[in-house]
Parts: sequence; structure tokens; C-alpha cells
Amino acid sequence: MTEMFTIGKRLIPADHIALVESFEPGPTPKIQTSRDFKARVVLINRDSFLIEETVEVFANDHGFRGLPDEPVAVNPRVRFSVETFKPADGFTPTKPYLTRLLWRDLDGNDQSKLLLSKPEVALAIAVTGDPVQETSADSSAVSGKRPRSGTRRRPRQRTPVATV
Repeated sequence: MTEMFTIGKRLIPADHIALVESFEPGPTPKIQTSRDFKARVVLINRDSFLIEETVEVFANDHGFRGLPDEPVAVNPRVRFSVETFKPADGFTPTKPYLTRLLWRDLDGNDQSKLLLSKPEVALAIAVTGDPVQETSADSSAVSGKRPRSGTRRRPRQRTPVATV
């Protein structure tokens, strides 16, 4: 049986959620509500709905992987790919985006989200699941190797067992 999330009144299969991102209403919100929405759950078909949990709480409760440079957590059950982002002529983004996170919806259509994270960091976290520190992202994520700790393990000394 597929794992299900209950969010509000909705039952959602775990593999139908792509990511969760923070929600900050603008100065003139389009919705009038007394509820304090803090995050947006984005489904793989790009539909979304608001929740009252923070990105961090939702990610911890459901095993999502958080990106260190922005309030976004990705679902490890979804297959992502990563591209570097360069704005096309005539497109002036409001933020300095570096990465495009891509996935396919149930109909086979490409979906994406622009990220502030470096492509190497997004790749390590969203695709391979490696927890990357910003200091090691430049050296280890590009090469695919983990940084060495500097200490070598010594072979275990065996002590003879006395037999009777």
C-alpha cells in the first residue's frame, strides 16, 4: 500500500508531492483568511496548497531533504534532475537563481522550479541524497568523492583466545 499524507482534509500519496517551500503573503494578499499559512506543498503536477506548518517541521515529519540556501525541502521519493540556470534574453528574474530543479509529472510532462542553491548542492541533496555542507560542496560534490577525514583506520589487533 502506498504511504499517504493527511494534510488538512486531503489524503495525498507520498509520491505525488514534489517539494515544500516557504509561503510569505505579499503586502496585499489575494486570499482573506484568519489561518497562519507558513508553507506551500507543491505536487508533482505543480498544483499546490498552503499549510500552517513551516518547511522545516514538514520536512522533518515526512523525511524530506532540505536545501541549505533556501526554505525548500524536496521529496526523496521523486526522481529529480538538475540544470544550471542562465536567464533567457528578455527574462529578468527577481532573484539570483543558479539552478533549475526538474521532474516529470504523472502525464510525462516536465515540471521545474528555480533555486538559489548552487547546482552541485541541489544535485547532491535532491538527486543523490548526500547531506552536503557548503564548505565541502565545491570540492566533493563536483568530483563525486567524499572529502577525506585525515585519519586512517588501523587494522584491529587480534588477541589470541586461550583454549582449554
